Amino acid sequence: MTAEIPNPIGRLCLIALAPLVLLGVLLVVIIQTWPGDAIGVSQHPPVEELSFSAAKLRPNEISLSVFNDGPDTVTISQIQVDDAYWAFTSDVGTILSHLQSARLTIPYPWVEGEQHTVRVVTSTGATFDHEISVAVETPQPDLRYFLAFTLIGTYVGVIPVAIGLLWFPLVARLGRTGLAFLLSLTVGLLLFLMVDAGQEGLEMALVLPESYQGVMLFGFGVFGAYLGLESLGGWLRGKRQATATSGWALALLVAIGIGLHNFGEGLAIGAAFALGEAGLGTLLIVGFTLHNTTEGLAIVAPLARDRAKIGQLVKLGVVGGAPTIVGAWLGGLVYSPLWAVMFLGIGVGAIAQVVVQIVRQLVPDGPVMRFMSTAPALSGLSVGFVLMYATGMLVG
Repeated sequence: MTAEIPNPIGRLCLIALAPLVLLGVLLVVIIQTWPGDAIGVSQHPPVEELSFSAAKLRPNEISLSVFNDGPDTVTISQIQVDDAYWAFTSDVGTILSHLQSARLTIPYPWVEGEQHTVRVVTSTGATFDHEISVAVETPQPDLRYFLAFTLIGTYVGVIPVAIGLLWFPLVARLGRTGLAFLLSLTVGLLLFLMVDAGQEGLEMALVLPESYQGVMLFGFGVFGAYLGLESLGGWLRGKRQATATSGWALALLVAIGIGLHNFGEGLAIGAAFALGEAGLGTLLIVGFTLHNTTEGLAIVAPLARDRAKIGQLVKLGVVGGAPTIVGAWLGGLVYSPLWAVMFLGIGVGAIAQVVVQIVRQLVPDGPVMRFMSTAPALSGLSVGFVLMYATGMLVG
C-alpha cells in the first residue's frame, strides 16, 4: 500500500487563502460589534461633502452633476439659482450615498454671457455652491462638431509636428558636435514639456474630489508610463537589432512620448470649447501650433546617423501629432477631469523615460553631468528651454 503524495499546488492555495479568510472574519466582527457606537461616534453630525462637474446649459435649463465625496449619506432638499429657490429633478433621486453621483436638471431662464450661481441645500442645512462664470449654451455633439475638433487637432498637432520633421535633411548633415547639441536641445524641449505637464496635472489632481485621490492617480500614470515605455524600448531595440540602429527605436519612443503629451493638449482645447470658453480655446490653438513645431525637431534628432525614408517620417509624425485629434474629441465631447489627470500623468512618465533614453545615447558610459556641462550640451539644453519658454508664453 503506497502513501498518498500530497498535492503541492493545493497546499499553496490553502496557504494563500487562509489570511484572506481570516481577514473576512475580522471585517464581519467589526461590522457586527461596531466599536464606534460605544464611544458615541454615531451621535456626531454627519460629514457632508459635495463636488460638482461643469454645468451643461440648454435653452431655459441648467444641468450639472453632483458627487458625494463625503463618508455619510447626503440628502438634497432644495436648489437655489442666484439666491432664488427653483424646482429640480434628479436622475437617481435626492439621496446620495458615498461615491454616488446624480445629474440635477433645473428649469431656469439663464442669460447668455451672465454669471449664475447654483446652490445645493442638503437636509441638514449645509450649502454647496457652483459658479457658472459665463453662461453659454453647451454645444450639441454632431457631425459638424466632430469634424471641427478633427480640424483643430490637425492644425495643432499633426501639421506643426510634420513641419518640424522637415528639418531632417539638416539634422542628417550634422557632425558629432552638432549632434550632441541637437540631442541636448531635444532634452531641453522634453524637460520643459515634462515640467509643464506635471504642473498642470498636479493642479488638476488637487481640485479633484478627495475620494478620487488625484495625486496618487497622477503618480500611477507617471510610473506606469515610464515602466511601460522602458519595456517597449527594450523590445524595439531587440527586435530591430539585426536590421536597424537604435536611432529609429529612440525616435519612435520620442514620438510616443510627445504624442501622449499632445493628447493632453487636445483635451485642454476640446474642454475649453465645450465649456464655452471660445477665447481661451482660440488662444490655445495658436499657442500650441507654434509650440508643437519644435516637437518635430525633437523626433528626428535621434535619426541623425540613420537613413530615414519619407514613409518612416510620416509614421513618426502621425504617432507624435495624431493623438491631439483624439484628445480634442474626448475633451470636447466627454471631458472628465479624472481622465485628464490620468493622461497628463501618463504623458509626464513617457517624456521622462524618453529623456533617460536620449541621455543614455549621449552618454553610454561615464559621468552624465560632466558631459552635460560641456559647451555643446549646455548650449543645446539652454536653447531648447528658451524655445519652449518663448512659444509657451503664447499659451499661458
